[in-house]
Amino acid sequence: MEDNADLRFERGDQTPERFKRQFSRLVGMTAAQARKVAGDALDGVGARRYHYMVLASLAEFGPASQAALADRSGVFRSDLVAVLNELVADGYIQRGPDPADKRRNVITMTEAGERRVIELDRILDGVNEKVLAPLTKAERGELFSLLGRVNAHLAREDFAR
Repeated sequence: MEDNADLRFERGDQTPERFKRQFSRLVGMTAAQARKVAGDALDGVGARRYHYMVLASLAEFGPASQAALADRSGVFRSDLVAVLNELVADGYIQRGPDPADKRRNVITMTEAGERRVIELDRILDGVNEKVLAPLTKAERGELFSLLGRVNAHLAREDFAR
């Protein structure tokens, strides 16, 4: 029901001004719409957000244990095994025993995975262009900077009190 109310806001229907002034509502709506555009783009090439998160983490930081990969990628440990199974099946990663500790696996990206993450980068760059089209390059930089500061602030604060 709230999703429909959010869509009315975007179409300019009568929405109370106090709703429009709520940062959490606006940023949530923006995130949901951007996530849908990105999800649709990834779907178009048979990928999911989690695939990108894992491949990007491996591309930037190199091979990792499953635990380290979960921490780096932000994929919940309970979801990671299924994501890894999909990426192994597609030939984008390999699992192998950790030479330092045979009880755990090390995840390594294959050449196909390296090509795939570049493809997904290109697709998501296009998504960013589409989503941020109304903003200038300077405004885009400012938006990222401001949201980064807000996120850092929220991560430091204890808002549960």
